Amino acid sequence: MLVLNTSFITAQISEAPKQAVNDFINVESLLQKVELLCSPEFAGRLSGSEGYNKASDYVRNHFKELGLQPVFKGDYYQKLLVEYNEIKAPAEFSLVKDGKVFIKYKLGTDYAFRGFTGSGNFTAPVVFCGYGISDEAYDDYKDIDVTGKVVIVFKQNPNWKVDGLNWSSGYPREKAKTAADRGAVGLIMVSRPLDKNPQPVIASVMHGGGSEQNENFPQLQMSLDAANNFLTGTGYYIEDLQAKIDDSQKPFSFELPVSALIKVNADYYKDMETQNIAAILEGSDEELKKEFIVIGAHLDHVGSQAGEVYYPGANDNASGSAAVMQLAEAFVKSGIKTKRSIIFTLFASEEQGLFGAEYFVQNPPVDLNNIVAMLNMDCIASGDSIQIGNGKSTPELWQIFREIDLNNDNLMLERTWSGGGADATPFHNKGILTAYIVTYYSYAHLHLPSDLPETLNGQLYESVVKLTSQALIKLANVEYKREKLFE
Repeated sequence: MLVLNTSFITAQISEAPKQAVNDFINVESLLQKVELLCSPEFAGRLSGSEGYNKASDYVRNHFKELGLQPVFKGDYYQKLLVEYNEIKAPAEFSLVKDGKVFIKYKLGTDYAFRGFTGSGNFTAPVVFCGYGISDEAYDDYKDIDVTGKVVIVFKQNPNWKVDGLNWSSGYPREKAKTAADRGAVGLIMVSRPLDKNPQPVIASVMHGGGSEQNENFPQLQMSLDAANNFLTGTGYYIEDLQAKIDDSQKPFSFELPVSALIKVNADYYKDMETQNIAAILEGSDEELKKEFIVIGAHLDHVGSQAGEVYYPGANDNASGSAAVMQLAEAFVKSGIKTKRSIIFTLFASEEQGLFGAEYFVQNPPVDLNNIVAMLNMDCIASGDSIQIGNGKSTPELWQIFREIDLNNDNLMLERTWSGGGADATPFHNKGILTAYIVTYYSYAHLHLPSDLPETLNGQLYESVVKLTSQALIKLANVEYKREKLFE
């Protein structure tokens, strides 16, 4: 992997090619691509789905029309296998009282199924089981029988520790297995209400590894209001329960005087084919064209549920995907010649755990030693300012962005971090210089049906992409000292 030995050697890149590239970057073109990626036809772009495949074809065709060459041995696609779960109709979640449906909740607003929910169709009594943890040092299930019942638990783990116990991952798969192993028939999660900003009802396919999929065990997240509906008559609100457990650091579990009706129909596939998409713009220098800059974003999002609601993912991450496509278009149509080659990449399955980016670095289409830098664009069109992550690990790369920004829109914050971030992480872990490009206050609609193109900050979006284009030009042309980390 190529790394800076000291710092970048300064080099003045002509203003003419930089302006030529920027002439092809405008908010109208960017949003046009975002709107298409967010369309119902693509149905939330869940990796493995028909919608994701259609989005992949759209990107591939865009690269082909630009005349960019495929990266993966003559193919624009790099195939990989991921877990896949399709949530189909019918779907229902209702509060049942005295044998009758008392409140029927709205999918996407009052509740959302977890991406890897199992199937089920039943009405069952409900119990509250704290954080859903079972261990010798702390056990929410110790004094309660959950056999044949639906369990309500806090989605997140406690923010405190018990002596002799380090909380495990807390992923839904783990909490569901804990409940199912004790005889429960379903799991309802609710955000910790006392958090500064309690998480709303989101869709997510970040499920955690370890155990096999339980295909007959429904899992969903409900709103805080719905949780309080279920607690009516108990003398508690959901925030009271969190406070009681957190203050004592002891379990407090009990049966509720109501039942839950849950219907969900899910088709699970342990191995579903999906793909990364990539194309290359070859450099003009006979030697430096053998070195590469990767500019990437994840194409996937969290899909749809039961034909009733889909998650468009405009900011996350149609914004980054459209930006990579627009940068490819700008570099080709401007006619700019860069010394190094540029690989434009859209990754699969970031939402499940960076699987597409990880697969790319484990099965690289080029020698990793020759990847000079990786720039990752994720959630770049919402909020009010720009962040460049991983600056503590690669300050020289961060400084390039900072200098360009100071001479242009001056929207970049000093705030940064180390360790990569999102799809930059697998590249960072291989010793490759990475920058994680993101905006600040970017997550107001994260994993919600409201993550729509009209919520984006178009002026900021254009500025981010233009900033990235200038950094990309410099990285693809400037000379600097380098060394190999690994042979």
